[in-house]
Amino acid sequence: MPGINRRGLSAIGLAVWAPLLVAACGGGGSDGASPPPPPSQANRAPAFTSPAQVTVDENTTGVLYTFTASDPDGDALTYSVIAGGDEARFDVDIPSRTVRALTSLDFEAPADANGDNVYEVTLEARDPGGLSAQLALQITVADVAEDVALRRVGAGFTQPLYLAGLPGTARVLVVEKAGRIRILDPQTGAIDSVDFLDVSGDTSADGEGGLLGLAFSPDFATDRTFYINMTNNSGDSELRRYQMLTGSSTQADPSTADIILAFDQPDSNHNGGWIGFADDGLLFVPTGDGGGSGDPDGNAQDPDTLLGKMLRIDVTGDDFPADDTRDYAIPPGNAYNGTDGRVEIFAIGLRNPFRCSFDKVTGDLFIGDVGQDAIEEVDRLRMTDAGANFGWNDQEGTQDYQPVGTPGLTDPVAEYGHGTGPTQGRSITGGYVYRGNLELIKDKYVFADFISGNVWAVPEEDLVIGQTVAAASFQRLNGSLIPDAGNLERISSFGEDNDGNLYLVSILGDVFRIEAAQP
Repeated sequence: MPGINRRGLSAIGLAVWAPLLVAACGGGGSDGASPPPPPSQANRAPAFTSPAQVTVDENTTGVLYTFTASDPDGDALTYSVIAGGDEARFDVDIPSRTVRALTSLDFEAPADANGDNVYEVTLEARDPGGLSAQLALQITVADVAEDVALRRVGAGFTQPLYLAGLPGTARVLVVEKAGRIRILDPQTGAIDSVDFLDVSGDTSADGEGGLLGLAFSPDFATDRTFYINMTNNSGDSELRRYQMLTGSSTQADPSTADIILAFDQPDSNHNGGWIGFADDGLLFVPTGDGGGSGDPDGNAQDPDTLLGKMLRIDVTGDDFPADDTRDYAIPPGNAYNGTDGRVEIFAIGLRNPFRCSFDKVTGDLFIGDVGQDAIEEVDRLRMTDAGANFGWNDQEGTQDYQPVGTPGLTDPVAEYGHGTGPTQGRSITGGYVYRGNLELIKDKYVFADFISGNVWAVPEEDLVIGQTVAAASFQRLNGSLIPDAGNLERISSFGEDNDGNLYLVSILGDVFRIEAAQP
């Protein structure tokens, strides 16, 4: 039968039935009669426990469906496919009980029997007694937008550096370098006259400093709390906590400012800036190496400084009640215990991780680490990788920066060289793994270079720790991302709204959104 994998048919569901032999016992006061046989229970039919319908996006690869059934008598079951439907389009693997498409399922060119993009496959589960159950499985293929457009949804900002959705609304927040967080309606392009927050009086925007990051509490709906990363008027880093103004869903209360983490910055560059919460509610804070060419103080490899690191803290506790600038707890499982290094550190060896993001599906952290002389890199950090060393300043990307030979370094999952070509640049802007329905970038990590203006995508599944994707394999998106207004230049950040739409922010003042192209 086409498309049917018959492996395991003879081994699954086999059972051996034998008559029940009852031996009569005599003597011992018995009347010699055999005891009556126990009442027999009628064989009962199995039943499928997996759903009868599944919807998949067009062009989805891998396993589309896993079928399961159970038998009320505990018998092993034999599975098969009943001919007469769309089964020839699929590999139905009996041992693993999975269904895969033999070829790509194209919504625009349906190949099911009646052309309605609902593929029908009938499965059967049979017990040793001959009773069976059938499942009329329907696999519906959903349309995915394959052509994209780049629409300018906001203009007139002053050095915007970041964008995030405003919880509970369809609006987004745009973070400006000098210290303002402004509210944008991306549908109309209108900017609220009242800021979400203004800390410009407390912020130094010299060099690479300023208001650099924003993250909302995982429990924002109830605690109405958020966090910012900034450089203060002395040029040093501060992580602050704020609460919303009473009765407002669009304005923060400046009087609630609480510095929960502060540390010195030796120079005005390499400040990092992004902050974000992992799925477990812990806050990750990437930091730069303190500035200067080549990390002259060796901060990135020094476990006794917070510079050049990935920090992980628990903002719901306070392990340092006597220190007003350390209002957090240390979660178990960080890289150091306090005697061999700072307890806040989760990973080391970063140069300037300016823009990072968590993947909503895997939970992994993707880090865009700005390079020195030759290499820009993308690093991947799993939540089980405490103690990872990304190599700076012993390595720049996969290349030796100085011949130290430090063992156990974690190479980037992607890198590109400096230059002006289509696979080159000079300053990476880390992006996001896009999990929406735009086929061009679906399930791909989208990132850019601030200097060259190149925008690329790499499938998330290709970004494997222990391997490095070369720039020749990047998918360049510039030909598809032609804005309807303005110019896509100097991309300082990517961002997402509450619906998972992907935005690009230009430090020159424009905000763009990637959308499905209109027919």
